[in-house]
Amino acid sequence: MTNPYTGPHNSPYPAPPVPQPGGPAPRWARKRYVLPALGLALFIGIGMGASGGETTEDAKPASAEPRPTVTVTATTTATATPPAKEPEPAPTVTATKTVKVTTTVTARPAAGGGSDDGGSGGGGDVYYGNCSEVRAAGAAPIHRGEPGYASHLDRDNDGVACDT
Repeated sequence: MTNPYTGPHNSPYPAPPVPQPGGPAPRWARKRYVLPALGLALFIGIGMGASGGETTEDAKPASAEPRPTVTVTATTTATATPPAKEPEPAPTVTATKTVKVTTTVTARPAAGGGSDDGGSGGGGDVYYGNCSEVRAAGAAPIHRGEPGYASHLDRDNDGVACDT
């Protein structure tokens, strides 16, 4: 059985020309051989030119004669110096500052001796300027209604002064 898809009439493209034996080769065939041959010749020429730049002993000019060689020698003399003395350490300076410490201790009134007004105000005779004084007196924390409580000591207004 023959293939229906192969044949002279089933191809949409025309058939390439068949070269005649003994006639000239088509142009594409000539380019296929000539261009690579030219490229090869170019690379061979470049390679030969690059290797031709080296000089050999045969190519020395006739006027080249051996001449004396001048050698320069430099001599350096190093003298050893004794190592430098280590510097003496600077004298230690101690600064003394005298501080006078004053501690104010305020006695706490006895329990039940304060006012019973509901705890909105501070205690009568005790006053602390800041929480450091309260801690120094050993009275921290102070609750609202106790002697020494003041609103400037209670930062978060929760009723407990100098709690932290």
